[in-house]
Amino acid sequence: MANTSKSRTQIKQERNATQREMRPYARARYVRISPSKVRVVIDVIRGRSVNEALAMLQAVPNASAEAVYKLVKSAAANAEVKGLSRADLYIAEIFADGGPILKRMNPVSKGRAHSIDKRTSHITVILDTKKEDK
Repeated sequence: MANTSKSRTQIKQERNATQREMRPYARARYVRISPSKVRVVIDVIRGRSVNEALAMLQAVPNASAEAVYKLVKSAAANAEVKGLSRADLYIAEIFADGGPILKRMNPVSKGRAHSIDKRTSHITVILDTKKEDK
């Protein structure tokens, strides 16, 4: 094997930099709401414009709506830092993956215990600009 000037780690870093997502995004990790409850809310706003999604999230009564609202707002702020206008943005992708599960025990009769799983979520929002047809 020939000795190259770049290490394997440097080669991986360069490859990851070229494949990195260039669209503005935001990620909230370890949110203490189960992913299934978050998916109910994010299905409502998927594909909508940012301003419309923020207005809808303020009206949704679910507890996860507050976390998703903050996340969409953060992604819009990230886009504005990159020089994009909030009016031109829409939610291209939004998904909630499961995070680590906090395992707790509930004592029951005869010295036994029932397990309680307190689930967490990793929520990701990726924005994109609208492409107008001419």
